[in-house]
Amino acid sequence: MKLSVREKVGYALGDVGTNFFFQSMILYQNKFYTDTARLDPSVVFWLLLIPRLADAFIDPLIGALSDRTKTRWGKFRPWVLFTSIPFGLAFWLVYVVPNVGPQGKVIYAALTYVALMIIYSASNTPYSALMGVMTPDSSERTNVARYRFVAAIFGQFIIQTFALPLVDKFGGLADPKAWGTTMAIFGAVIVVVNLIVFSTTKERVLPNPEQKPALKEDLRNVFSCKPWIILFVMTLTVFTMLVVRGTSLFYLFSYYLDPAAIGHFLGGWGLTAPPGAPATGLLSEKWCNLLVRPDNSNAVAVGFSFFNDLGSVVQILFIPLSKPLSDRFGKKTVFIAGAVITLIATAGVFWVSPTNLSLMFWLSVLWSVGWGPTIPLLWVMIADVADYSEWQTSRRATGFMFAGIIFALKAGLGVGGAAANWIIGSYGYVANAVQTQHALLGIRLGASIYPSLLLLVVLACLAAYPIGKSLNRQVEQELAERRKKFAAPGSTTA
Repeated sequence: MKLSVREKVGYALGDVGTNFFFQSMILYQNKFYTDTARLDPSVVFWLLLIPRLADAFIDPLIGALSDRTKTRWGKFRPWVLFTSIPFGLAFWLVYVVPNVGPQGKVIYAALTYVALMIIYSASNTPYSALMGVMTPDSSERTNVARYRFVAAIFGQFIIQTFALPLVDKFGGLADPKAWGTTMAIFGAVIVVVNLIVFSTTKERVLPNPEQKPALKEDLRNVFSCKPWIILFVMTLTVFTMLVVRGTSLFYLFSYYLDPAAIGHFLGGWGLTAPPGAPATGLLSEKWCNLLVRPDNSNAVAVGFSFFNDLGSVVQILFIPLSKPLSDRFGKKTVFIAGAVITLIATAGVFWVSPTNLSLMFWLSVLWSVGWGPTIPLLWVMIADVADYSEWQTSRRATGFMFAGIIFALKAGLGVGGAAANWIIGSYGYVANAVQTQHALLGIRLGASIYPSLLLLVVLACLAAYPIGKSLNRQVEQELAERRKKFAAPGSTTA
């Protein structure tokens, strides 16, 4: 079943907002807590880790509730609608620093962080599951995922390009009000794109009308499904890796790479403002601080944004290859190849010297070449696992399956943030100070070797994943035959 471009684009826009949340968690939140909110790294460690325990109950609950939701709009779309405003609001509040004293700041940070994670579950679990019921065609799901993650990288590009320069414009990276103002803008966009998702999509793969709600059966089916267990471990590892790497790269730019070398490198790209440059034009240094000042005082902000944008552009170019490559070689094979390339590029960062921005440039390109085609595949593979489970058990629990993976994703965000804090803390990091050589070693390892070890775990999971190209085709064909027996016009039951 082919979907219209309008519906695929409308669905994809949801991940623009999701990536405002996701990338801010990976790139900015840790350093915001330690350097702007002035929370101790050991406190941030527990702040990011402990709330993940609650997700063990929240995410399956959201999945089970969304599977059992019955409205004229479907099962999953109403959740996207009614969480849109709370999601944008909670996102903004996380980046507000109230004047309530050190202990009050910790309590506020914990409450807002937990609230954001719960609302994110209530929004993103149904949103992710929605892709699995828009069409029963696995190849078309890959196509939808391709649209989705091009939009995701576009959202990533926006927040990577404008977040730090806007914060710098509104008062500087150390100013809490500047962060609050900037993230309020992104929070408003989150609301708008989720409303668009609701208004442009339709659910077509409906449950078998004879299937009775049975949470116990759903639990048994999920936890006895080998492919789902493998994807759970892999998702946890992937997002832990992304956070450890992304967080450590921010520290790498802030404390290890030479600002003068960053400014010189960016000068070759026309991103430095000459002395006395007029404050006019879209790229004016005074408009949004997108150009490096002559004294290199904002070289870190512009440089970090540039390298992240570089990765986003390359990923946008390579994400569309995921469908033709997976159609030809299978999702598993493509994912393995991409992970190997990503591992090589990640490990290579350890050998970047403070002034060798050219090597950093090419490693960033190689990383995105490897990772780009894999980005949509994880989510399509989850939908494939829902099909596989139904094929084996004759029961479908799309929302519950996705909920478990969303839990793994958020656990990865929490574990990754805690691990990044543990790494810099154990090596002697001191916020807003000149770092010792030992502390710089910890930052370098966090940006390279440690995430590379996690990618080895990802490769082990992929090697054990049993759903290859031929089995995927067999499952899809046999389920299609079953659905013909009771499919209503315009929909496909499962």
